[in-house]
Amino acid sequence: MDIKQVAKDTAKVLASYLTYQAVRIVIDQLSETNPPVAIWLSNASSTGKIQDGEVYLQELLSQNQELAFRIMTVREHLAEEVADYLPEMVRAGIKQANMGHKRQHLERITQLNISVDRSYPETQLDPETNLDNLSS
Repeated sequence: MDIKQVAKDTAKVLASYLTYQAVRIVIDQLSETNPPVAIWLSNASSTGKIQDGEVYLQELLSQNQELAFRIMTVREHLAEEVADYLPEMVRAGIKQANMGHKRQHLERITQLNISVDRSYPETQLDPETNLDNLSS
């Protein structure tokens, strides 16, 4: 396992996600101040290229430099704000989610299945049998 490569890939995904969040913030801001530009940015951002934040920004730079710079500024601000909290939040979130998954799995595999063992005739119950009389 190449930990450095995992870290690089994770950082790239995180940067792309922060780009996506920055676009959402800018679109929300523009919806209030300049709705036509908000609609344009929303349409321009729905191409799927936003999955890779760097490719998205390169394309946006060629189409609308001002919006691209604004998104980069918001993205940088978001990165600065969340960077301190992120490592502990990720660790705690993964730990909690893993415990939840394991608990649910354990509950699922240990559920009591009431079944009659066919190899012991005395344990077979007649539907007419009164369960209160079984203990006698």
